[in-house]
Amino acid sequence: MSYNKWPKRSAEKNYFMVPNEIFSIGLDYREISLYTYLLRCENRKTYQCYPSYKTIGKAIGMSENTVAKYVRQLEEKGLIYTEPTMVRSKDGRPLNGNLLYTIRPIPGVLEAFYERQFRQAEEAAARYRAAQLLEKSNAQGRQNALCAPFREEASPPVPARGLKPDVSRFLRTFAGQKKKQDKRKSRTKEKAGQRHGVASAAAASTSARSAGSFGRLKLASLRGEKSGNGVSFPEKPRAAGLFKDVLQQKGGIE
Repeated sequence: MSYNKWPKRSAEKNYFMVPNEIFSIGLDYREISLYTYLLRCENRKTYQCYPSYKTIGKAIGMSENTVAKYVRQLEEKGLIYTEPTMVRSKDGRPLNGNLLYTIRPIPGVLEAFYERQFRQAEEAAARYRAAQLLEKSNAQGRQNALCAPFREEASPPVPARGLKPDVSRFLRTFAGQKKKQDKRKSRTKEKAGQRHGVASAAAASTSARSAGSFGRLKLASLRGEKSGNGVSFPEKPRAAGLFKDVLQQKGGIE
């Protein structure tokens, strides 16, 4: 049985080193995959590489849009630095090339991470202090509300010295409104007087008509009666009795 010895592999050509710190700075697994692939592609002397989105996505199983998203996140966290490149086509036209990636030193990445952590801790402490002050203020407000009847009433605010309120505009407005009200009242009184005069005239006319009717009724009621002085009021003649009297005088009937 023959033994086939594997060929010797170069540590520089067939392997690449990954900093241990990338697993302790809060990176997503997709960010770690992208960062390690850039480490694989970088030039060991310049620390730069320029793979396309398509090449990176094919290697780590991402779409081009997803690769672009996590490239921006790595750049925001300070692990890489990108800059655009320019290429020329066969006919000499300038075209946009792939991004040029520069891997930044890991000590600077750690320093930026710790600064972010410290800033987030300060913000959290500030929010906690603000919440405590708000709770204390609310508790004091509730206590003041309970003790309010036993306190002295607050004195009215003292107006600032040297400041006089401008009431001229208010007085002009009030005077104009007063004149309008007086005019409306006078017109209302005039109309009321006219209606009263018409009503008085109508009442007088009605009283006169009523008096005449009453006189005629009284005269009719006194016919056939004697007054205290012996004056008699003749009755209203009837047509039938008058015709009978005339015939008796002529002897026509008994």
